[in-house]
Amino acid sequence: MSQRLQGKVALVTAAGQGIGRAIAETFINEGAKVVATDVAEEKVHDLKAAKRVKLDVRAQDGVDAMARMVASEFGALDILMNCAGYVHDGSVLVCSDKDWDFSFDLNVKSMHRTIKAFLPAMLDKKSGSIVNISSAVSSIRGVPNRYVYGATKAAVIGLTKAVAADFIKQGIRCNAICPGTIESPSLEERIATASRETGRSADAVRQSFVDRQPMGRLGTAQEVAALALFLASDEASYITGQAHLVDGGMAM
Repeated sequence: MSQRLQGKVALVTAAGQGIGRAIAETFINEGAKVVATDVAEEKVHDLKAAKRVKLDVRAQDGVDAMARMVASEFGALDILMNCAGYVHDGSVLVCSDKDWDFSFDLNVKSMHRTIKAFLPAMLDKKSGSIVNISSAVSSIRGVPNRYVYGATKAAVIGLTKAVAADFIKQGIRCNAICPGTIESPSLEERIATASRETGRSADAVRQSFVDRQPMGRLGTAQEVAALALFLASDEASYITGQAHLVDGGMAM
């Protein structure tokens, strides 16, 4: 560990498990003061973060209150790491209005909320790195049964580019990370659900996820965290408005 984030203040959403947790742990190990948030507060209790807080990124009042709390205790964020998300399974034919609205609210509007709440203090400081988790399944590539998920993750890329363009002259960088299929509790839940619904074994379902990765394996949350660390750090000071793949060749 080289303390690449020494002295920086970072907020990580959905830090309780999977990619969000790996990123929070990496940031902590690299010297950042991390505010670790999750809608399930108990999932962040064991993180060695500067603060561990419940946050529902779908609630504007809660996000705004969090921004005020962070400003009073830590000052302006150096890093905003948006990790909250949800994977809906199915095509347009099985995507209800409720599915569509929930997916966009959690996957996209949550980032609108956090950026709008935390950006003003970053602008006052004239520096800040915003990193949003998108996906290789987005405007980059379409895959079966990821209709609204792919639409939301494409929107995250558009949101990222818009924020980067608007504030590039004011010291703000905004980038997106686009993972392929990553080992995580979320993936395990999707495998179990698909197994129940199709009658296929969990091993067979898992292999179908592996088979769509050209490298022949799933990615790890730590591999995504390594890219997040780079984009959050000053090493990436000349990089903004880009969608960065960490996908095992999935988008080739």
